[in-house]
Amino acid sequence: MSEPDDRRPAAVTAPRTALVTGAGRGIGRGLALGLARHGFRVALLGRTREHLESVAAEVGDAGGEGAVAAVLPVDVTDAAGVRAAVARAEEALADDGGLGLLVNNAGVIERQEVPFADDDPEDLWRVVETNVRGPVLVTHAALPGMLARGGGRVVNLNSGAAFRASPAYTGYGLSKGALARFTMILDTQYRDAGLRVFDLAPGVVATDMTASMPTWDGRTEWTPVEASVELLVGIADGALDALSGRFVRAGADTVASLLARADDVVERDARRLRLVPYGPDDPAV
Repeated sequence: MSEPDDRRPAAVTAPRTALVTGAGRGIGRGLALGLARHGFRVALLGRTREHLESVAAEVGDAGGEGAVAAVLPVDVTDAAGVRAAVARAEEALADDGGLGLLVNNAGVIERQEVPFADDDPEDLWRVVETNVRGPVLVTHAALPGMLARGGGRVVNLNSGAAFRASPAYTGYGLSKGALARFTMILDTQYRDAGLRVFDLAPGVVATDMTASMPTWDGRTEWTPVEASVELLVGIADGALDALSGRFVRAGADTVASLLARADDVVERDARRLRLVPYGPDDPAV
């Protein structure tokens, strides 16, 4: 069995600036507002300019004049558009030290809650493209600037669906599993260069997307987006750097609870995708 990577990453100082994808509504809107309230200057990226401009006005109210660095209407699956948008964000944030935090929030789910055989493969692939290609493209565009400045932080909005089987929403589960692997790979490849990467599951937040899912019909208890903001700010401030490459969940974890168990998480190589051996002599591991 391979030994867990128990190196403690060195402290990284990054600007209090952020780029949030999918920022026009839902969880992305809540994260952008929360970051602004904590003193971050934010760039808002999403498909619909009208939605982004509405959020920009709210962010300005929450964070004060100048809290919004840029409004960037683009589809995260458009490679050329993403490169141009991230370049505009970097330019807008240059006086603040450049981009310090990337929040890959943009995501979708299948239109039908059905098992794989009854699903539309094109719709399934739409989900995978948005939820995987999107973060890959945005991160690829943002990474050179972060590395040139000695590091930064990337937060991928993930889900428990990455780690457990589901009777429906095959594309969503596939995409979130791939995103968890992407988080782990980025941490492995760029930890020594100052990058810190996290999977953040927001819990079950009341949004247009969750409202469209029959599985949540009748639900009355929702995870407040503020719980995600608390973890996101803790990550951005470096409090959770020891857990880079791993999974945290709003509504279950807090910064304090994660710090209390950080040594156990690292020692057990927990909170990330891995092949569980059948014993110490398992030759497949």
